[in-house]
Amino acid sequence: MTLENQRAVVSGAGSGIGKAIAIEFAKAGAKLVLTDINPATLIASAELCKQEGAEVITVISDISTPTGAIAGVNRCVMEFEGIDILVNNAGILTQAPCEDISLKMWDDMINIDLRSVFLASQAAIPHMKKQQHGRIINISSQLGIKGGAELCHYVAAKAGVIGLTKSLAIECASHGVLVNAIAPGPIETPLVDGISSAWKAAKAKELPLGRFGKAEEIAPTALLLASSPSGNLFVGQTLGPNSGDVMP
Repeated sequence: MTLENQRAVVSGAGSGIGKAIAIEFAKAGAKLVLTDINPATLIASAELCKQEGAEVITVISDISTPTGAIAGVNRCVMEFEGIDILVNNAGILTQAPCEDISLKMWDDMINIDLRSVFLASQAAIPHMKKQQHGRIINISSQLGIKGGAELCHYVAAKAGVIGLTKSLAIECASHGVLVNAIAPGPIETPLVDGISSAWKAAKAKELPLGRFGKAEEIAPTALLLASSPSGNLFVGQTLGPNSGDVMP
């Protein structure tokens, strides 16, 4: 699977799944625009991608703001004269019972994990439609399918990502723009550091595979969806590398 000379934007590329996808895309030959709110981790990821021979541009952006959400797309269009692949990966994860979730917690989650996906996709789609080719890959979660205790704001956002993916896929497929989602199960990334150890231990016991996944085990799914002909027939799908937590 090759992405030779494909222009790709990956948000949240400083760590976790975004970092793993960026490196996988670099190995496949893509030109990369990597975004993250953390300059240090973003630069470190970019260096790893450059070691794979990729041309890399970094954009420090806060996707909780409308301007930050579209910054990577705009930079890719400006520097590479277009965009072929958009990976909406950046997100946050916090934990609290529903009655303890403040309006700010709710709004932060929706703005970062859902609204940013809409805004970045909205910015990329006209360019992709014009060239009659593009791939949008949205990172959701298996919890967006099955739900999760003390995570109702996160689940609502990730379920919204799946619904948004389906609607965009219907709108865009006839223009050669394929929109799909990945709904990973629990993954060993910095994102889950804020979740209690008791929750993580209980979750691992539920999984048929018996363990959390690793970020590098998710990245090949993104490469599958981004490449041709491997990803040519995926339209509005939600792929589930989730250790068996959800079996649709």
